[in-house]
Amino acid sequence: MVEQGAGGVTSVVKRRLPEASRLGQIAAGLAVALAGVMAFHRVIPNSPGRVGSLVESFLPWSGVVVVLLFVVALVRRSGVGLVALLLPVGVWVQGFGELLLPAPDVGARELVVVQHNVSDENPDPAGTARALLAAGGDLVALEELVGPALGVYEDVLGADYPHHVVHGTVGIWSKYPIEEGKLVDIRPRAFDVGWSRGLRALVRTPYGDVAAYVAHLPSVRVGVRGLASSPRDESARMLGDIVRGEKVRAVILMGDLNSTVDDRGLHPLTSQLNVAERGFAFSYPAALPVARIDQVLARSAGVSHIRTLPATGSDHLPVAARVTLDPLPPSGRLAP
Repeated sequence: MVEQGAGGVTSVVKRRLPEASRLGQIAAGLAVALAGVMAFHRVIPNSPGRVGSLVESFLPWSGVVVVLLFVVALVRRSGVGLVALLLPVGVWVQGFGELLLPAPDVGARELVVVQHNVSDENPDPAGTARALLAAGGDLVALEELVGPALGVYEDVLGADYPHHVVHGTVGIWSKYPIEEGKLVDIRPRAFDVGWSRGLRALVRTPYGDVAAYVAHLPSVRVGVRGLASSPRDESARMLGDIVRGEKVRAVILMGDLNSTVDDRGLHPLTSQLNVAERGFAFSYPAALPVARIDQVLARSAGVSHIRTLPATGSDHLPVAARVTLDPLPPSGRLAP
């Protein structure tokens, strides 16, 4: 009976070892594949269904997959799987690890910028405006300003922000004088003439002139055919061309860009503007934020940190960013 028991145990071990080995190999293979996706996401084709953009929109969440694979490899005691996981861990840390670091010290030439899509269905615009005031920003950029709610934002924000410009459904409030304010045309060709979601304001800050842009790019939809983002991509290209031609050296772009900074659809902007160096600040949807589509980008300036603010009556969370301006020449403008 002892020999039979020992033989039975031996038999079970023999059956289990190949199973554990296979699972370890699967985990290792998935780890290598995941690392490849993270490192070479730009080579993923965007057709059909803009698969590449869809993957890039949720790229930071690849870290969750790494954790799950780690648990599988650990439970199965797979040395091969654990070693293979070093590859995606390294790629993720290189791409996103810096965002986890603490916010840097306050800069000498720093502006605090607040960005919020307030929602055209917000039931409490006054409460939303008061919440934004509490953030203590130097600039406040808002989208989906419609109907009577616009007057509420003007009334509540007006005392602390004496300078503001509104065009279409977007607006900017500033503690510093606004010299110019004009409409920026980023309307896709297929959209109605009344669609107006972009503006530019020249803000006279204590650190020099800043060309402040506020934009609300077209929405995207995720369906069975993938990501429907053609109008957003077209609008991003138009805005990118406008920013490229901007003569003022320092530029801050704030807005609901309906995309993450990793999405190639925003490449016309992210290729020439700095993105946040610290903070994930997932802002949408407010009930369960999975992506930051509310952005603050800058030229001749660094976005040293971005964070979310408490929820308001909107389906987006507000974000606040610290923008440190580079030293400017006296004119604050680029040489022709």
